[in-house]
Amino acid sequence: MARLRAKPGGAEIPVTIGDFARTRVEGTFSLAYVVFNTMMNLRTQEAQVACFKNAGSHLERHGLFVVEIMLPELQRLPRGEMFVPFAVSAEHLGFDDYDLVQQGLTSHHYYPGEGKYEKFPGRYAWPSELDLMARLAGMTLRERWSGWRREPFTAASDTHVSVWEKR
Repeated sequence: MARLRAKPGGAEIPVTIGDFARTRVEGTFSLAYVVFNTMMNLRTQEAQVACFKNAGSHLERHGLFVVEIMLPELQRLPRGEMFVPFAVSAEHLGFDDYDLVQQGLTSHHYYPGEGKYEKFPGRYAWPSELDLMARLAGMTLRERWSGWRREPFTAASDTHVSVWEKR
């Protein structure tokens, strides 16, 4: 927040700090969005549903809720394996660890030159599951693309940008 306030005009932007699945703010909006896989930070289906309901409660009629999220590449999993490399170089080793029962995905990142290790746990959700969450929140799917350039969404897509409209 301090970095935002330091920018020109940053002091005029209202800021609320809280859990994006449950925190309320005053007013309604024409657009709400959760991008860059942030939805995965909500690590239970219940929390993800709460996020959709919260977004829907903040949207005006015909307002849009946009989510950008990756799709797990389960077809890359060797039979019986749940630990899959996605980046292997001298600078960065990256492995995804899947929990197929809980729809969990933990990304492990190791940077040998820095001796730094990071892990990011999350919960993936299928587009059809997100569509149901949207319906529970009073929204319907308006558009879905494979990326921000509105590429067609196909079975080969590894990410999607979905747009739901509040009824």
